Amino acid sequence: MFTKLDYAKDITEQYSQLTSQLDALLTGEKNMYANLSNTSALLNQFFDRINWVGFYLMDNDELVLGPFQGLPACIRIPLGKGVCGTAAQTKESIIVPDVNAFPGHIACDAASQSEIVIPIVKNGTTIGVLDIDSPELDRFNEDDRIGLEKIIDVLIKHI
Repeated sequence: MFTKLDYAKDITEQYSQLTSQLDALLTGEKNMYANLSNTSALLNQFFDRINWVGFYLMDNDELVLGPFQGLPACIRIPLGKGVCGTAAQTKESIIVPDVNAFPGHIACDAASQSEIVIPIVKNGTTIGVLDIDSPELDRFNEDDRIGLEKIIDVLIKHI
């Protein structure tokens, strides 16, 4: 049974359970797109107060839209541009409390107010990013960053 994140409970334990659920869900499947699709669906069920969750994948020197849950999104993002392109280029996770204050933010959905982006780095090479948007300001925190980085660690084993 997949449950919603509850900040009143132990966040570390909830992310640990989610990580175990993801590992079980992806075990035995090697198709990257199937696993990215199920990961975005699982995260969409886990989080509340979000309006978009999905992946952008590297294609030459730009990110291209991959599996996601939410409204239609920007299809291509140049490396180093916007939150996703910056995270992909620096290979560092980024929490943006207010997307309107982020220099060069690319607005794919006008409802998005905050964002977290986790790079997907396999064997030292950025292969994409996980992007989650919220219609609320300051929606994501360090607990989310740490938990989502562990989710990406599990995902990398299956792609």
